Amino acid sequence: QVQLQESGPGLVKPSQTLSLTCTVSGASITTTHYYWNWIRQPPGKGLEWMGAIAYDGSTYYRPSLKSHASISRDTSKNQFTLQLSSVTPEDTSVYYCAREGDIYYNGTYYHGMDYWGKGTLVTVSS
Repeated sequence: QVQLQESGPGLVKPSQTLSLTCTVSGASITTTHYYWNWIRQPPGKGLEWMGAIAYDGSTYYRPSLKSHASISRDTSKNQFTLQLSSVTPEDTSVYYCAREGDIYYNGTYYHGMDYWGKGTLVTVSS
């Protein structure tokens, strides 16, 4: 059973760096062709994809966040981390980590996010 668990501070001050870690169990973050994503949902709004780190360590970012988001990994701990610098109150969100890959269902392959963490609320406030 694949499980993802987000961890990090629940409150960050404006202009500081938000750092969240996703710990993965039941699967290796280096397994070929899986991508490990960060997604957030601001209060009252929809989901926003932030970025991902691939099985080979390649990273991908939402263009609007590329200048102040960074995703890294620690393969020895099977964890990947999001750092978001210079945060503002607009970065207040529930942050999720999720696995992305090919999903086989009912005779057909789909590509999508099949396992998600429960999410963690991060509030940016002074």
